[in-house]
Amino acid sequence: METPPPVTSESLAHLADEIRADAWELALAVVAEGLRDDTIPPLGRLGRIGQLGDMPTFIGELAEHLLHPSPERLHRGSQLAALVRDHAREREALGFAPRDIVTEFLVLRRVLWRLVRDRSAMLEASDVFVLEERVHDVIDSLVTECVVAYFDRATSELSYKARHDALTDLLNHASFTRELELELERAKRYESGVTLVFFDLDDFKELNDSQGHQAGDRALEQVAQILRKELRQSDLAGRMGGDEFAALLVESAPDTGETFVARLNARLGGLTAPIGMSAGVTRYPDDGDDAKTLFALADLRLYEAKRANAA
Repeated sequence: METPPPVTSESLAHLADEIRADAWELALAVVAEGLRDDTIPPLGRLGRIGQLGDMPTFIGELAEHLLHPSPERLHRGSQLAALVRDHAREREALGFAPRDIVTEFLVLRRVLWRLVRDRSAMLEASDVFVLEERVHDVIDSLVTECVVAYFDRATSELSYKARHDALTDLLNHASFTRELELELERAKRYESGVTLVFFDLDDFKELNDSQGHQAGDRALEQVAQILRKELRQSDLAGRMGGDEFAALLVESAPDTGETFVARLNARLGGLTAPIGMSAGVTRYPDDGDDAKTLFALADLRLYEAKRANAA
């Protein structure tokens, strides 16, 4: 599609200037129409500034496009596209459904066409054609970016949920194991140490049986919180299933795992309802060079620790 020529019509240039100058009033008209008959329901819960959002800025950009059409303005990755995506995220955070966000821009199109109708006497037929084309280009671009922003966020959210345990928000079994495999590859390349700590909670079944699943869930959430506080930014933690957890300590010294377990034990024992744990620690390269081997040995050492704790 060829780039439209710059505006040459004096009347069209005057209309673009008027739209830019009246951006706030036109944005208020969009809000008023959005509130009418509950066309955009979330608007009614917001104050005036919240209702306007970035609409005046979008109207200013549209006026600029009427005067100086530029395909780059409408491209993915442009400043306008980034602004629309931010607007969509902020609207979603305020309770707007994707349909509500798109409706805002469709209402803006109606408001603009009412203005065009009111000024029709000053416009040539060719002006109306150019105006229609450029308004549609901008509005279509805004709507497209809103929809893309929504699907990008939804896809990212689904990806996050697929990798994390719903209760504790730690990595799930598959994701933790994959991260361990990747970290082992890096450790082999840079000749660094990696420690795996695999542990479960003592008497967790008895806790569930005596106090119910809600008490058990609270215990699991508390363990996850403590894990996050004890980990360095580069370390990772996962819920491996039931009351089993794992921690991945990167670039670690030979005694890092035992020190980490001692700190965890102290913090768990300091809870209002103390929780015990049994742990198995393995380390690359001393105990194996792949995730399966390290987990198998850590599991064996965990149960040895559990038998020792029960004795």
